[in-house]
Amino acid sequence: MELVRKATQVLLGAALIYTGISHLTTSRLEFQAQVPNWVPLSADFVVLASGVVEILLGLSLASLRYRKEVGIATALFFIAIFPGNISQYVNGIDAFGLDTDRARAIRLLFQPLLVIWALWSTGAWRSIRSSK
Repeated sequence: MELVRKATQVLLGAALIYTGISHLTTSRLEFQAQVPNWVPLSADFVVLASGVVEILLGLSLASLRYRKEVGIATALFFIAIFPGNISQYVNGIDAFGLDTDRARAIRLLFQPLLVIWALWSTGAWRSIRSSK
């Protein structure tokens, strides 16, 4: 089971590296469309900063070091960006092929799964539960 955890951790890391790079390059405008209007920073800055954070988290996950801490940081990152997904749904913003309310709503359901994936694959979930 530990091998499966590590493999899924590396897979999540690779996905974050890819997504982070797309923040900085090919999907920059689409990511900007997701930044809620109430965020007091420029949408471009938020996209660039979150892309860098995603790359760093992805590299950290792929390195298999500081697993629990990186898992918690990644889960918190997924929670922090969730308002952007909610904003996309509430404001009916078409991006990433999500051009219907149904598609945008389904996407919302996957964000908690990313949080669980980050916590489970790094062993952080087990660590949090055993500390109680």
